[in-house]
Amino acid sequence: MRERPDSREYTPYQGQYVSLAPEGDIIEILEAQKARTLGLIAGLTEAQANYRYAPGKWSLKQVIGHISDNERIQSYRLLRIARGDQTSLPGYEQDELVPNGPFEGWTPAQLAEDYRTVRESTLTLLRGLRDDDWKRIGNANGSPVSVRALACINSGHELHHLRIIEEKYLK
Repeated sequence: MRERPDSREYTPYQGQYVSLAPEGDIIEILEAQKARTLGLIAGLTEAQANYRYAPGKWSLKQVIGHISDNERIQSYRLLRIARGDQTSLPGYEQDELVPNGPFEGWTPAQLAEDYRTVRESTLTLLRGLRDDDWKRIGNANGSPVSVRALACINSGHELHHLRIIEEKYLK
């Protein structure tokens, strides 16, 4: 997909992530991000992975787990909408999902494997889309959203968290 979504295809909140997604073929962009993120995870010590930059904040393990969980959810939405499902899809509460995830007990290698598997699944899904599938619009969390916006949201959401990781966790 080279054509970016327009602002009618996502909410203003989602726009913060769409705007972070680089210009170009989103499949190539997500592939490049995969290599960068896996390199970051591979370089983590256990102490770095368990680090929280402030009381009550997620550990770095939880942030990485959140990136994967969010991509699972956005890609599930993308699948349903790309296949023409017009069912209104529910939202989710990240502050409930993250603490209930297994991430605190995982090693960096387990986090990397989970992330890699999720990203590969997303890439497989995107590679199988037909031209018209990218333009489909459905409803998620009470608002219209397109397939191409969801693909950009996956990219931008990850970039958002990678910036936080670099600024607050690994500085």
